[in-house]
Amino acid sequence: MSTLLSVSIATLAGLLMTRAAGRFKLPDVTAYLVAGVLIGPYCLGAMQIEGLGFVSAEAVSSLALISEVALGFIAFSIGNEFRLKDLKATGRQAAVIGVCQALTATLLVDVALLAVHVILPEKLSAAQAITLGAIATATAPAATLMVVRQYKAKGPLTSLLLPIVALDDAVGLVAFAVSFGIAKTLVSGAVDLVSILVNPLVEIAASLLLGAVMGWLLTQLEKLFHSNTNRLNLTIAFVFLTASLAMLEFKIGPVTVGFSSLLVCMMLGTVFCNLCPLSHDLMGAADKWTSPLFALFFVISGAELELGVFTDIAIVCIGVVYILFRSAGKYIGAFVSARWTHCAPQICKYLGITLLPQAGVALGMCTTAMQLGEEGRLIRNITLFSVLIYELIGPVLTRWALTRAGDIQPMPPEVRNRRQTKLEAAKKNER
Repeated sequence: MSTLLSVSIATLAGLLMTRAAGRFKLPDVTAYLVAGVLIGPYCLGAMQIEGLGFVSAEAVSSLALISEVALGFIAFSIGNEFRLKDLKATGRQAAVIGVCQALTATLLVDVALLAVHVILPEKLSAAQAITLGAIATATAPAATLMVVRQYKAKGPLTSLLLPIVALDDAVGLVAFAVSFGIAKTLVSGAVDLVSILVNPLVEIAASLLLGAVMGWLLTQLEKLFHSNTNRLNLTIAFVFLTASLAMLEFKIGPVTVGFSSLLVCMMLGTVFCNLCPLSHDLMGAADKWTSPLFALFFVISGAELELGVFTDIAIVCIGVVYILFRSAGKYIGAFVSARWTHCAPQICKYLGITLLPQAGVALGMCTTAMQLGEEGRLIRNITLFSVLIYELIGPVLTRWALTRAGDIQPMPPEVRNRRQTKLEAAKKNER
C-alpha cells in the first residue's frame, strides 16, 4: 500500500512540476528533480504525513529497485547509439574524446583538491582528494538522454555525445578503481594490486561479455515471434533479466567478479541493435513504454538528495572547488580532444558543456568510498552536494548547448499556430 502510494505521488508530482517548469522553459528532467526534492524527506516529507511525500530516507530507499530498472533501460537505449554504420563516422572521435575529457577532469580535480589538502590537511586528506578526483570522471547518461529525447535533438553534436557518455562509464570504472585502490593504500598502508588493477578490468570485460551474450540470445528469441507486441514484451523482459543478472557478484580466488549494470545493459542494446533488423522499431516502442519509468526515476533521484550537506561550510567550500575544476576539466578535455580529432567548430565549443550532469554512477562510486570509514562520509557528502548542483543546472546547460550547436531546432511557426488553435478551441468547448 505505502509503496504503491509513494509511486503514484512521485509520478504525479513530477508531471505537475513539468507544467510549472515549462513557464520558465526548463527541461522536464529538472522539473522531476525539483519535484523529488520538494516531496523528499527534507521538505514536505519532514511533516511526517503519509501521502504528502517521502517521510524518511528509508521510504525513498524502498523504491531503489525502480531506479535499478530505469538505469537498465537508459543504458539499453544508449546502446542503440552504437550502430556500426554510424560508428564508422564517429567511433574514433567518440573514443578519443571520451577518454580525454574524463581523465582531464580527474587530473584537474586531483590537483585542486590536493592543494586544498596541503592548505587545510585537517579538513581534507590526500586519500579523499584522490577518490573525489576519480568520481569526477562520471557523467550522468540519464539526464543527457532525457534532454535529447524531450527536445528531439538531432545533429553532429548529439550523434557524438551519446557514445561519449556511454564510454565515460567504462573510463570512470577504471579510473575510480585505480584511484580508490591508492586511497585505501594511503589509509591502511597495505598495497592491494588485485583491487587496483585486476578487479576493474575483470568487471569491464565480464560486463561486456554478459551483455553481448544476452544481446545475441535476445536476437535469436525474437525470431520465434511474429507479433510486434510479443517482441516488445520479450525485449522488456530481457532488459529486466539482464539488469538482475548484473547484480551478481562472486569470487574466483583473490579476484572479485562483478558487473556494471550500465555496461551490461548498454552492451545488450548494442548487440541487439546491430543483429536484429527490427531493433529500431522495437527500441522506439520500448522508449514510449519507459517514459513514466524515467520520470519516476528522476523524482526518486531528487528525493535522495540530502539538503543537509548545505549546513557544513567546509563541505560547501570543498564542493565548490570540486564543481569548478571538474567543469573546467570536462570542458577543456572535450574542447582540446575535439579539436585534435578535427570535429566541427560547434562541437568543439559546446560538447564539454553537455557533459556536466552527474548522478547515478557518481553516487555508486561514493557508496563504495564508504569503505574508507569516517573519511568516506566526507566524500559522500561532497559528492551529494555536487550532484544536487549538477542535476539542477546540468540539464538546462545541456539544452542550451544543444540549441546553440543547432541540434535542437525551434518549433516551426505552423506547428506552434496549430497547437495554439487547438488550445483555444478546447477552451471554447469548455465554456
